[in-house]
Amino acid sequence: MKLWLILILLSLIVYLLVQRSTSKITKTPVWLCWLAIMLPTFVWLAWAYFVGEDQPLPIFLIIIPFVLGIFLYGWLVQIGKPTEETVEEKKAKTQVKPERLEILSQTRPIDSQEETTLRNCFPWNVYYLQHIDYRPQAILCRGKLKAVPEEAYSRIKNNIEQAFGDRFFLIFQESFKGQPFFALVPNPQAQTDSKREEELTNRPGLALGLFFMTLLTTTIIGLEMSNIALDEVVNNPRLIFSGLSYSLAIVSILGVHELGHYFAAAYYKIDTTLPYFIPFPFFLGTIGAFVQRRSPVPHRRALFDVAIAGPIAGLIITIPVLLWGFSLSEVVPLKEPNMLFFDSLDLRFSFLVALLGKLALGNQLQPEMGLDLHPLAVAGYIGILVIALKLMPIGSLDGGHIVHAMYGQRMAIAVGQITRLVSILFALVHNYFWIWAVILWLMPLIDRPALNDVTELDNWRDLSGLIALTILVMIFLPLPTPIAQWLNI
Repeated sequence: MKLWLILILLSLIVYLLVQRSTSKITKTPVWLCWLAIMLPTFVWLAWAYFVGEDQPLPIFLIIIPFVLGIFLYGWLVQIGKPTEETVEEKKAKTQVKPERLEILSQTRPIDSQEETTLRNCFPWNVYYLQHIDYRPQAILCRGKLKAVPEEAYSRIKNNIEQAFGDRFFLIFQESFKGQPFFALVPNPQAQTDSKREEELTNRPGLALGLFFMTLLTTTIIGLEMSNIALDEVVNNPRLIFSGLSYSLAIVSILGVHELGHYFAAAYYKIDTTLPYFIPFPFFLGTIGAFVQRRSPVPHRRALFDVAIAGPIAGLIITIPVLLWGFSLSEVVPLKEPNMLFFDSLDLRFSFLVALLGKLALGNQLQPEMGLDLHPLAVAGYIGILVIALKLMPIGSLDGGHIVHAMYGQRMAIAVGQITRLVSILFALVHNYFWIWAVILWLMPLIDRPALNDVTELDNWRDLSGLIALTILVMIFLPLPTPIAQWLNI
């Protein structure tokens, strides 16, 4: 039953990710791309159903479905992309339509006089402008940087605002060849401020409603973890407090994590939504929470601070909850090692979790012993896994933002690709990791640039980023045998 619930949860997450990543780039139906990505899951589930969960998967049934699923996904996306003939047909049609001039004006959003004004916004001793490229979604200004990046961006931004008001966002980033360039992107907020304000007034009610729904679903799951049926709660309402130990803990952990992002974004005046919880009536009672950024990030320092604020806030509450939960948990003989067994968890799968377990339990934790997790410990344990997932250095995850802010967009893409490949290796060694591997492969590698995406971080932020990535490694790195023997666990 637990396996089926995990499959349902995974299917929902994967479908949403596939829909987000493919809907704008291909005409292939989303459900077909979803089936291709889920192929390994269906094969492995069939093996567990017909052969048994206790029987290890043959290596070819691990590798072939995974590779084949990725190949089919890429092929389905590719065949659904517009062909060159289709593009040419569209161009031919626009040549005979009277709206062609309007289309061209959208491609070239400024006239010749405004172009002269734009060129004057770039002092030669700050940024020597060589040529201007017009793209459908931006005006690219390429040249040679003559000043410190932060000073160059500040001066040219002020000139652009004086000349064009709030008509454009000014983005300063590096090309894939390492050359800094400026891009003027039309500001969609310039014409829609009143509409956006009206939308924002309705969001607190939605956020509060989702919060209470998640509190309800997690309380029900907490009662199940405590082996209390709903009928018993009807007869004895005080039993509801047994479910609240898990519910309040998991909601607090997820909420504090997202509030860390929210308040850091507010500090930099970045428009974001309130934290939204996602209730789920099975398994854990929720599939997480999120805040959505609605305006650009001003610079890489802000990108870094907003990204790292969530994991820091999450760890501040998760570690005490986990220690408290471990102290309430029962030490039991170890079953088959698996990070998903709450009734016999082997803490040695994680360096960090093992250290926290030893700190909480002391000599009670012995070799060949696991933990039957108390609901409070389950909440803290899930919190640690959520932080680990968020710290993965890929795309728009917190870890992806951190690496992007530290090393730039090009390096972030390379690190993200390496992380994907490492996730496959983990999936080959640990069967439970295939869930993470599928999710990571569906996430886009490219993170949205900050407005000033060239100015680098200071040494303290670089050090903080390395510490955050070290915590990620400590969560996924198994406890080395010599340290386990030294700790007697």
